[in-house]
Amino acid sequence: MKKLTATAALLCAALSPAALMAQAINLEPANPQPSAGSLSKGLAVSYATLPDHVRSLSAAKKTLAKNAKPGTPIAGLTYDDTNEGDPTLTSGTAMKIAADISGYIKFDKAGTYTLDFLSNDGLEISIGGQEVGNYDGIHSCGYVGEVDVTVPQAGYYALEATYFQRKGTACLLMEWGPDSDGLELVPDSIFFH
Repeated sequence: MKKLTATAALLCAALSPAALMAQAINLEPANPQPSAGSLSKGLAVSYATLPDHVRSLSAAKKTLAKNAKPGTPIAGLTYDDTNEGDPTLTSGTAMKIAADISGYIKFDKAGTYTLDFLSNDGLEISIGGQEVGNYDGIHSCGYVGEVDVTVPQAGYYALEATYFQRKGTACLLMEWGPDSDGLELVPDSIFFH
């Protein structure tokens, strides 16, 4: 067996699975931090009805920019897969709905968290100024993809999301944990607006 040169050994180490793993995304806490007394539970949401041809987040965003109307706040991100015909989130409508969601998520302690989301249909979500999930197009309730985030301090972090549901069933869920093996649903009690 041939010995590896120093350069080849470094290249092999750099291409190892551990080296290929992405670094955690650094989230920025809200600045200034809102006072707890100034916030309401849940997340603010505005809705718009989608035209028949909308099948993407970019088209949903255009519709929201033109026609969004405030809706009843959502409790959090724990909307399990519905039955066909059930309302999407708090919209009162089952299909062809886009939602602009905003508020804060409160992390009780600093550290690294693994996040994942489930959506049906499209979802683009940012926390602490960083995109943490994007799953565009028409699809059944499915995972967006895990991402590791670094929370530098306990407190409130801005949350912004665009979501749309075209037809059929709908879901919007967020999971978190210390790693991929320990993901659990995020409780509604940590979302505010």
